[in-house]
Amino acid sequence: MKTRGSWKYAVIGLAVICLALPATLFAQEKPAKVFKQEELDQLLAPIALYPDDILTQILMASTYPLEVVQAERWAKQNKSVKGDALKAALEKQTWDNSVKALVPFPDVLAMMSEKLDWTQKLGDAFLAQQKDVMDTVQKLRRKANEAGNLKSTKEQEVKKEGDIIIIEPTNPQVVYVPAYNPTVVYGAWWYPAYPPYPVYAYPPGAALFTFTMGVAIGAAWHGYGYHADYHGGTVNIDRDVNINRPDRSGSRPETRPSGGGAKGEQWKHNPEHRQGVAYRDQGTRDKYSPTDRAAVDNRQGNRGYDKPAAGTSDRSTGKQSAQVQDRTPDRSGSGAKSQNNAFGGTDRSGGQAQRDSARGSQSMSSAKSHGGGGGASARPSGGGASRGGGGRGRR
Repeated sequence: MKTRGSWKYAVIGLAVICLALPATLFAQEKPAKVFKQEELDQLLAPIALYPDDILTQILMASTYPLEVVQAERWAKQNKSVKGDALKAALEKQTWDNSVKALVPFPDVLAMMSEKLDWTQKLGDAFLAQQKDVMDTVQKLRRKANEAGNLKSTKEQEVKKEGDIIIIEPTNPQVVYVPAYNPTVVYGAWWYPAYPPYPVYAYPPGAALFTFTMGVAIGAAWHGYGYHADYHGGTVNIDRDVNINRPDRSGSRPETRPSGGGAKGEQWKHNPEHRQGVAYRDQGTRDKYSPTDRAAVDNRQGNRGYDKPAAGTSDRSTGKQSAQVQDRTPDRSGSGAKSQNNAFGGTDRSGGQAQRDSARGSQSMSSAKSHGGGGGASARPSGGGASRGGGGRGRR
């Protein structure tokens, strides 16, 4: 009886202790978000009021910043190419369709290429927090609407579908890209420490909204079939869309999936179009750029590293990527500076190469002092190109 009573008090005591402990101690910790809400508002403020047709292409294309730069340079060199000739020329390019879809909009491409730090951060945010990005677009549109500054014009139509605000071209065959002052159109800005990114110049004293020259888009446009699913927080692709863009008597096929309301295929990022540009955070790197263990071991062996033991994770890639990220907004207007910073993760620096070479030399010296490895120790790290210009590195 005495033993049973002791167990009873012990159980009661344990229950009291558990109730006293904070609930967060038992809950699984959620991974920290890569971008704070303040940063998302800052990044999206300049483009949240763009027509959905263009906005979705910008979001997808921003995940391929190097191709954006290539396309912008190509567009500058081929300004006279239009219509079917432009379609045929773009088909020969290997860029993602979202990048090709922006070629008819040179001002948008120039903005993304010149403000490359903004473009890469926007793409990183879209990859890491796609639903948060889509929700932020709607938040900003509601702010502009509440301020009385988001209205239909002859260039674009603003309409509500439940709690979602849709922005479409007034003429389905002509798309205008707006320019507006984010510090005015949304009302008083709510994050003074995170002002809207200055990605384009807004002329003082201009109208609340100004528009670039309308771009006529036909069946050749690469942006057909993509639409924003704000409720789901994704961009969907309707493969069966009718590309003839009918009159506004019915629903616009390029912004809504066909097939009796069936949900379209979700857009997926293609790492091949990233062309080696580093991903910002570990979660995105793990998802789109998993480590090839055999390749890493082979590269490190060639550089003189000791082969890691089984089960040892490779942290070098993540560390290097974190070091090269440009976290300082480019407010100087210089595209060259942004490009140098944004793509720092694609190549190894000279200092890093020297450190690798030194470490390789240390490994060789250690091997020689222990007398191990036979002929292997007589072969310099890096292959032997430094011994006689291309030999196998033997004396």
